[in-house]
Amino acid sequence: MAELRRDPVSGRWVIFAVERAERPEEFRSEGFSRAGGACPFCRGSEHLTPSEIFALRDNGVWRVRVVPNKFPALRVEGDLDKRAEGAYDVMSGIGAHEVIIESPEHVVNLTALDDARVGEVLWVYKQRLLDLRRDTRLVYGLVFKNVGPRAGATVEHSHSQLIALPVVPVRVQDEIERARAYFDFRGRCLFCDIVRQEEASQLRIVTETSNFVALEPFAARSPFETHVIPKRHLSHFEATGDDLLREMGTVLRSTLARLDQAIGSAPYNYLIHTAPFTSPVMEHYHWHLEIIPRITRMAGFEWGAGFFINPVPPENAAQYLREIREGNRGPREDPNLNARGR
Repeated sequence: MAELRRDPVSGRWVIFAVERAERPEEFRSEGFSRAGGACPFCRGSEHLTPSEIFALRDNGVWRVRVVPNKFPALRVEGDLDKRAEGAYDVMSGIGAHEVIIESPEHVVNLTALDDARVGEVLWVYKQRLLDLRRDTRLVYGLVFKNVGPRAGATVEHSHSQLIALPVVPVRVQDEIERARAYFDFRGRCLFCDIVRQEEASQLRIVTETSNFVALEPFAARSPFETHVIPKRHLSHFEATGDDLLREMGTVLRSTLARLDQAIGSAPYNYLIHTAPFTSPVMEHYHWHLEIIPRITRMAGFEWGAGFFINPVPPENAAQYLREIREGNRGPREDPNLNARGR
C-alpha cells in the first residue's frame, strides 16, 4: 500500500509508492520498450492492460480507452487512515490512477489525430473527472500527459493520465490563494484579467478562437511554455460544455503542432489545473492547461531557489509560434530560439 507523507516545512505531500519499484527494468530506461514486441496500447493488445474502466466506441470498436495504470501511484481500495506521527502528517495512499489511451492506432502524438478526435480526448477527461468526484475520499483530480522519456513517458503510444488525490496539491492551492487575494483586492478574476490584457497587447498570444486563447505566460518557466485558457470564466474543467471542449480540441491540436514544428520532437508535459472537487463554483479561480516543453534542465540553483532560468523571452517565442503554419517548419536554426539546454 502506498503512503502519503506531508513535509511540515514546505507543506507539500510526497507519495511513497513502493509497488512502482517493481516495474520491469525496461520501464526505467531512457528509451521505450515493448513486451514481446507488442505495444500494450494498440488495438489487439487489450489483454496486455488491466480491464478497461471507460471507452468510446463505434459499432463495438473503441476510439478512446481508459484503463487503470498497471503500476499505480495510488490505489482506490482502502481507508485514508489519516494520522499524526509527532510533527508529521501521514495517510494511506488512497486515490485513483488511470491511463487514457487516445487512439487505437499506434500514434505517438496528439497532433496525429484530427481536431474532432482531440476534442473527444478532452471530453473523456471530463467524464472521468465527473465520475471520480463522486468518491468522497477524493478531493482533487489532475489530468496530465508525458511525451518522451525525458518527460516521464514509459510507453510511446500517445496517452494521458489522471491521478485523483485525497488532498489538493500545494501548487494548485497556492494558485487558488493568490487568485483569491487578487479577487478580494480588485473584485475581478486574475485569470480573466490576464486574458483581457494579453488580447489587448497581442504580444504573447500564439493563437485564439472565440472562446479560447493559447499564450506564452508573462513569466514562462521554460522556452515555449504555453497555456491554453478559456475566455469564459470557468473554475472547474469538468463543468466545461461539450461544445467548448470541441473548440478546445482545435486550439490544443494547433498549438501542439506549432510547438512540434518549432522544437521538433522535444519532450513535453501538459497538465490541467482545475478547482478541487469539493469546492463550489469559484469566482476567483479559472481552470487552464499548461504545456511545458522539457528542453532545459533544472539544476542546483533552480532546485535550491525555486527560480527558473529561461533563455527565450515569451514575446519572442509567441511571435515565432504565430508565424508557423502547419507543414512549414520555419527558421528553426535561429540561434536565439534554438534553446535546447545548458
